[in-house]
Amino acid sequence: MYFAALLARTEDGWEASDTELDDVETLSDLADLAREATPDEDTVLVLIEQEDAWFGVVRLDGEEDPRIYVSDAAAAARSSYGEILLTDELLGREPGGDDTADLDSLDLDGTEDGEPDEDDDDGDGEGATEGGGSADSVPHGPVGDTAILDDLGVSVKELLSLTEDALTEIAESLGASEVLETVR
Repeated sequence: MYFAALLARTEDGWEASDTELDDVETLSDLADLAREATPDEDTVLVLIEQEDAWFGVVRLDGEEDPRIYVSDAAAAARSSYGEILLTDELLGREPGGDDTADLDSLDLDGTEDGEPDEDDDDGDGEGATEGGGSADSVPHGPVGDTAILDDLGVSVKELLSLTEDALTEIAESLGASEVLETVR
C-alpha cells in the first residue's frame, strides 16, 4: 500500500494535496506534477511511503532541479514508484546505463577481471545480490540528499533516524501534520 502527498509551502503555511502517481513514469513527470501544486515558485515536497518499507522525499524549489532522498534504496528499487526516484545520478551510475543487467549477463562478481573485491568480506553477508550482480548497484539504506529538509527543521540526523511513521514525523517537524492528515 502506497501513500503519496504533495506539501506546498505558501505564505499562509503548508497546503497538502493527495496525489495519484499512476500516470507518473519519470522524475520529470513527478516534478511537473509537483510544480502544478503551487502557482508561485514556492517549495513543494512530494512525500511517498510504502507501508513502512521505505519512504522518499522529493523537494522542488521553483525551477531548480529536484532534490531527492530515499530511506532504503534496495526496498524502493522493488517498487514502481521507488524506481521513479532512483535515478542513475542518485545511484552514482552512468546515465542510461544499467550496471546490474551488464554484470548479470556477464556473470561477473562486479569487479574488474572477475577478481574478488577486497571489500567483499566485510562481515555483513551482502557481497552479491541473488542475480549475481553487485550489491553496490542499489545500496541497502538511504541514498540522496540527506540535508533535503535541514533548513525546514528536520536535521540530517533526524532524517536518517526515521523509520515507522516517517512522513508523519516529517510533517510534525514542518508544522504541517494537520494538513497532511487531511489527505491521508
